[in-house]
Amino acid sequence: MILDRRLVLMALAAGLSGCAGSRTGDAYATQTVPADQFPDVPFADWTDVEPEYLLYPGDEIEVALPTATELTRQLRVGPDGRVSLPLLGHVMAADRTLSQLEADISAGYASQLRRPEVEVTLRLAGPLKVWVDGEVRNPGVFDMPGDIDAYQAVVMAGGVLPSAKAEQAALIRRGPGNVRMMRVVDLRPRQGQLVALRRGDIIFIPRTTLGELAAFFTQVRAALPIGFSYSLNGGYAST
Repeated sequence: MILDRRLVLMALAAGLSGCAGSRTGDAYATQTVPADQFPDVPFADWTDVEPEYLLYPGDEIEVALPTATELTRQLRVGPDGRVSLPLLGHVMAADRTLSQLEADISAGYASQLRRPEVEVTLRLAGPLKVWVDGEVRNPGVFDMPGDIDAYQAVVMAGGVLPSAKAEQAALIRRGPGNVRMMRVVDLRPRQGQLVALRRGDIIFIPRTTLGELAAFFTQVRAALPIGFSYSLNGGYAST
């Protein structure tokens, strides 16, 4: 499972070059990428509406069948995104909502049970990971130790480098409908915005000039140590 950082970084370069930072005090207002300029990297308008929860490797769930209780199981979503169920074998759970997984399992049991009823509940969420990249000392994937904001994630990555333009950091997030959103946030120490993070967020700190970024993006391609890779064009893409 490989994350194509070049795609992420090139998208961010396009986004930042298309987003003039309008300011209110010290904070940069929410910015989005003009769709007509970057049709291959569709970013939706930013919203703080909470999207429906998607299951992820490490999550613990219960799959209950009230009409066939002997098939009820408490399971952990495996590194490959699957769970193992009696009579069905391996079923993909990652990147599914609870209702989608219920429908998948119900369809699987339909040939073996009469009118199967399936109830899937989340018992415990697995590690909440965020990505921090760009002009930080230790870029990578980090487990969120609870509710943290974007600046705290940058601190976890060792802080910004002298070449960083922290007042124009990019934050990418999965929005409603599984569409990617991007906004520009100010993450300067003691001056920046407090932006709460969600699982799967990407924070990118650019250099002081976009020209340097463009040259850098064309050369970067690497893998991150995660089970499912973050795709800008919808969902997580396993490869």
